[in-house]
Amino acid sequence: MTTQSIDPTTRRVPPLGGLNLTVLGIELKRMLRNRRTIIFTLIFPAALLLVFGGQDGWQDKAGSGNVAAYILISMGLYGAALTAAAGGSMVALERSLGWSRQLRLTPLNPVAYILMKAVVALTMGALAIAAVYVVGIVQGKAEMPTDVWILSAVVTLFCTLTFAALGVFVGFIVPGENAMQILGPGLALLAFLGGVFIPIDSYSQIVRDIAYWTPMYGVAEIARAPLTHELPWYAVVNAVGWFAIFVAGAAWRMSKDTARV
Repeated sequence: MTTQSIDPTTRRVPPLGGLNLTVLGIELKRMLRNRRTIIFTLIFPAALLLVFGGQDGWQDKAGSGNVAAYILISMGLYGAALTAAAGGSMVALERSLGWSRQLRLTPLNPVAYILMKAVVALTMGALAIAAVYVVGIVQGKAEMPTDVWILSAVVTLFCTLTFAALGVFVGFIVPGENAMQILGPGLALLAFLGGVFIPIDSYSQIVRDIAYWTPMYGVAEIARAPLTHELPWYAVVNAVGWFAIFVAGAAWRMSKDTARV
């Protein structure tokens, strides 16, 4: 029996660190086959929009549109945040099943791995935003210029990267079966505090002071800025700061995790 020796010098690092469409396709199919993810990230926010549709005052003016448009953008952000966090938290399940350990034995670069998670999160987030916006169009109560419809959707989509990073961070900390059990209620609480479900102006001063420091406040203000034409500087600082914290936390935990191999 003869064995064939391989010259190490002939080995080449895969293009883009091993990132390819096949891997991305597998990740997306896995997310779309998860019924719980579909229900709570695509259907639930759209259903909330329909529930809130019976409230008085939806036709009142808000920025260049009305209150219905304000709530529409908020529900789109919430749905996309849930979806992005769910996609990021899949690393917890991958770790519990040993899949992430197998991936680290392949030429897949850690940066490419994180980039893959970000692309999946953006894709799923786009579906969540589209679902809410389609319901809003069919409902017929949201009024805003066409460019605001488009710009608010795009801005909201990129804001969800913050919660994709949060999902990865949590996924590296808690066991696989507990990740979304923590993120789901946690994001709902952050949405209430951050003014996604209820405008911050309706809160007491103490609650408002707390809300300004929460992760959902800054991205919510940025997402609605194309409609309201208002964007406080401290909201931008809030959004950038929390994004940096979650990315740094995810990178730190990933480096600790890969150090075990």
